[in-house]
Amino acid sequence: MSRDLFSRDIGQPLAARMRPRTLEEFSGQAHLVDTGKSLREAIQAGQLHSMVLWGPPGVGKTTLARIIADSVDAHLESVSAVLAGVKEIRAAVAKAQEERDIHGRQTILFVDEVHRFNKSQQDAFLPYVEDGTVVLIGATTENPSFELNNALLSRCRVYVLRSLEQKDIIAILRRALVDERGLGDRQLSIADDALELLASAADGDARKALNLLEIASDLAMGKTIDRAVIEEVLVSDTRRFDKGGEYFYDQISALHKAVRGSSPDAALYWYARMLDGGCDPLYIARRVVRMASEDIGIADPRALTLALNAWDTQERLGSPEGELALAQAVVYMAAAPKSNAVYQAFNRVRADIRQMPTYDVPLHLRNAPTKLMKELDYGAEYRYAHDEPGAYAPGECYFPPELKDSRYYFPTERGLEKQIAEKLDHLRGLDKQSPVKRYEDAE
Repeated sequence: MSRDLFSRDIGQPLAARMRPRTLEEFSGQAHLVDTGKSLREAIQAGQLHSMVLWGPPGVGKTTLARIIADSVDAHLESVSAVLAGVKEIRAAVAKAQEERDIHGRQTILFVDEVHRFNKSQQDAFLPYVEDGTVVLIGATTENPSFELNNALLSRCRVYVLRSLEQKDIIAILRRALVDERGLGDRQLSIADDALELLASAADGDARKALNLLEIASDLAMGKTIDRAVIEEVLVSDTRRFDKGGEYFYDQISALHKAVRGSSPDAALYWYARMLDGGCDPLYIARRVVRMASEDIGIADPRALTLALNAWDTQERLGSPEGELALAQAVVYMAAAPKSNAVYQAFNRVRADIRQMPTYDVPLHLRNAPTKLMKELDYGAEYRYAHDEPGAYAPGECYFPPELKDSRYYFPTERGLEKQIAEKLDHLRGLDKQSPVKRYEDAE
């Protein structure tokens, strides 16, 4: 069990065979492992501590865990949260206790995809992290603050690993072509334009880059991998996009903020990125409707109509017509005047309702369909607005008496809301001038 994630069988894929063995071979993550950086210093000094390695796929989380174990001559126990449960955790802990008591060796417990463990599974190894039986290294692609228990997180230091830069990917690919562990025995070369295309398509993921190179090496005619071979390999390739994880929410957040920030070009970019990654256009359509209401509102009510029409087009026609309609809606809303006044007003009134008493509907606002209700003054003294000059009843109030001076909606000076603000100011002026005011006896 102890090195199942790290064994180097000759039949393994190229990415597994080329896994770096030392920090000197490790590519990328200079902010963590360059000379003088805290993690490198701790590794070289043999000062182990529990940690969570957080980053996208293929950036070296598993490799770094193995390098750390080798550097300090620690026993390594590894489990995958995808396949393991409490039983496997207990077995790993038992092995760690044996290593400590019999061989005097410290154990690193590497948990891949640690975010997939539920609360009880995470709690199962907490005591052994606490008493030093194991040093935990967890690897995750998800935000630890959302996915890990606070008790576990407080005992670990979080290191953020970044997507590899293209120059790092190119260096990895070149090494794989000459290293005897990789493709060195085949004496292959790769054209510069093909190498750059392959590195770009890897999207910061070293494992993906090596997997693509291995496929390309099998398709190559002769000793040179040219651009045509890489293009053939990439025909069905899609960029990194996790429909339920961190990348998903990062990109929809970027799209929303680009619309809010009135940047149609950036909004189009993030919209296209999500489509390119396989995001369901109907999900984007739903979020576009949200943007229309939250960030534009009454400043331009046409935005909501356009968003709903684009959603309908996507449902009726699918791709590519629906995607183009959504692009139209995204650009329109990014360019439209912005107002969150209705959104804020809605939040304010909901907050008040949660904390205030349940006030009765005033009698003058109640309906009176029966004789008894009329006798109880339901609807009494109600002023029918259409019978008033300008269809407005100055001095009337439609709140309960306790809230008669409340205001929730504050229109902006942008778009249609500027006209709405002017109208509401005019109506409030009529209220002040009115000789009769509802609830004036309650002053």
